[in-house]
Amino acid sequence: MKIGCVKEIKNNEFRVGLTPDNVKAYVAAGHHVYMEKGAGVGSGFTDNEYIDAGASLIDNAADIWALVDMMVKVKEPLPEEYPLFREGLILYTYLHLAADKEQTDALLNGKVKAVAYETIQEKDGSLPCLAPMSQIAGRLSIQEGAKYLEKKFGGEGILLAGVPGTPKANVVILGGGTVGMNACKIAVGMGANVTILDVNLKRLEELDNRFGSHIQTLVSNDSNVERAVKDADLVIGSVLIPGGSTPKLFKRKYLPEMKSGAVFVDVAIDQGGCGESSRVTTHDDPIFVEDGVVHYCVGNMPGSVPRTSTIALTNATLRYGLQIAASGLEEAVKANNAIALGVNCYDGKIVNKNVAAALDYEYVDLNGLI
Repeated sequence: MKIGCVKEIKNNEFRVGLTPDNVKAYVAAGHHVYMEKGAGVGSGFTDNEYIDAGASLIDNAADIWALVDMMVKVKEPLPEEYPLFREGLILYTYLHLAADKEQTDALLNGKVKAVAYETIQEKDGSLPCLAPMSQIAGRLSIQEGAKYLEKKFGGEGILLAGVPGTPKANVVILGGGTVGMNACKIAVGMGANVTILDVNLKRLEELDNRFGSHIQTLVSNDSNVERAVKDADLVIGSVLIPGGSTPKLFKRKYLPEMKSGAVFVDVAIDQGGCGESSRVTTHDDPIFVEDGVVHYCVGNMPGSVPRTSTIALTNATLRYGLQIAASGLEEAVKANNAIALGVNCYDGKIVNKNVAAALDYEYVDLNGLI
């Protein structure tokens, strides 16, 4: 199979879909890999490393899109890439279609076989290609939140951990999944007062057993969320429905009740965000203030640490990519249900239930198409 990888064009996105080691693995399996020149530089990988691994380097991204059987990326294609879609192309990347009707329509019209990292799901319910970025985003959320609590960024001017004789910051985490747990780990490590909310009592028990008296766990409902955020200095939104739109747990009505200069980091923004007041921001312009609350809603948070993020992501995505390349998408789907769950679009149809529900599109069973 011909495998392609191009430079990401999203704002401040320095990750790359394939490392030189990944290229070596594809080539060893008998595939041809075509890399856009300079695609890995932002993550610290030189063109010579890709050449040594066996890749062919091409100047023009459009030429790679036209040549390959499978395109491996990091982030969703942007509108300027939609004209490069074509029937039968396998697109293997993060898609987040529930919050992106325009991209979905482009994929459907182009009859692209779109496989989304974020909906590949193993039998135990884990999301192996989403987990590493969730870990990074969760840890970054506290790092970024602590920064924007500084007065010069519009924050309260409070140190997350405090010092002896001063109050510690109150951190509230909405959602106890991978993002929330990693945010909790960093916030506890920094010495903040941490409250974490989730609808899953078993998950709350696990968090309580792990962090003990260092955290407060609460069942996530409107009353508990409202009470918690009133006293919060930093709120982390970390709610996820695989492939679907994120519920709006952080209500706009909470904002006037919160501290002036409090910070809300919406890690769920890729799937539409869990805040009613959220809107996508970029690394160039990461925050806005509404009702005195600083909102950080950057859609590709892990892109700010591309070396770590690229290695962590490709550690997870490579094995599924190799399986798709070895036998074609159709046979890979039949052999591995995790890959089947990753397919969002096929032959002009939506084949993921959560994506179809989020966009109010018809859902078609993939098994009936292959």
